[in-house]
Amino acid sequence: MTLSHYAIAFLCALGLANTTFAGPRDALLERYAMTAKAAEPAFAGFSANRGEALHRTEHAKGKADTPACTSCHGPNVRAAGRTRSGKPIEPMAISVSPERYLDTAKVEKWFKRNCDEVLGRECTPREKGDWLAYMTSQ
Repeated sequence: MTLSHYAIAFLCALGLANTTFAGPRDALLERYAMTAKAAEPAFAGFSANRGEALHRTEHAKGKADTPACTSCHGPNVRAAGRTRSGKPIEPMAISVSPERYLDTAKVEKWFKRNCDEVLGRECTPREKGDWLAYMTSQ
């Protein structure tokens, strides 16, 4: 075993490897999890199933022409979508667009805009994490 292997093993033993070497997407999910747990003490983790339901459900309090995420992103998250003005949107699934959700500021910008338009409010940290869990599972 080399010195670097010992260092990695040591960090793992301390429980630091995941947070020290986590990518931006993992760090974002960790932040959402901590915030969700603070807001909902019973929070037990994100759910791709809840994320899919959020993505597909039509909501009544947002804009009339965007009642669901599928209004623009389409029902197949592995396929491209279109904005209401016809501008193409790259696929949302990480399996097709692996560079998605790596820029935290960009992720937050789009959650703010899209949640306001679809839900008529900001998404909760749990909703954001559930939705990202769905996209990472696709």
